[in-house]
Amino acid sequence: MEPGTQQALIAYMSQFINQARRELLQNVLAQRTRHLVVVIEDVYQSQNASAVVRTAECLGLQELHIIENRNRYKLNPAVVQGASKWIEIHRYREKDKDNTRDCLSGLKTRGYKIAAMTLHDAATRLEALPIDERLAVCFGAEDAGLTEAVQEAADYAVKIPIHGLTQSYNISVSAGISLYQLSSRLRESSINWQLNEQEQRALYIDWLCSSTVNGKKLMQTFLRDHAG
Repeated sequence: MEPGTQQALIAYMSQFINQARRELLQNVLAQRTRHLVVVIEDVYQSQNASAVVRTAECLGLQELHIIENRNRYKLNPAVVQGASKWIEIHRYREKDKDNTRDCLSGLKTRGYKIAAMTLHDAATRLEALPIDERLAVCFGAEDAGLTEAVQEAADYAVKIPIHGLTQSYNISVSAGISLYQLSSRLRESSINWQLNEQEQRALYIDWLCSSTVNGKKLMQTFLRDHAG
């Protein structure tokens, strides 16, 4: 969609949304990032997967990638609290395909470094993980963790130090700690982590549509009337 069409559509859609709501969307949009994205592989407890979605959205992350080789992701509305409405969820669940490879190769093509969360003693501590390049942080299943395919493709193996007797964190807790620490470091840095203008316009249109019951129909009507 051309920038001029986007601007006209935003002006059209804005008349159906009150000013307070528009200002809220714009403020949140300014904090959105794709510099840091999340990957979860074969997580089978819906409350854990949904908690990661909710955490990612709360921290301003716009993309989450879900690999479903063995287990299907099921949304838990009580946990996700509507977060899935505002974040882009990419699912990899094709039969007879290497979904893990498809996900990671696609991210690498887009310039992301792959960080595999692990318990290995020799792994890089979370606070030492470089954030100057785009980063995809991967979390594995509750029982077995990440597959060898992820670990082999990873640019970094990363650990959260444990100082207690319990051997590991729950996946949703691990994601919460990791994403909060990384996103905080990112926002305190001089890195250009925000969405560009085109991305912001496109996302703002999506959010305006999601903010009213008839949003999609209103947008379709506008585009039909202004076709050509």
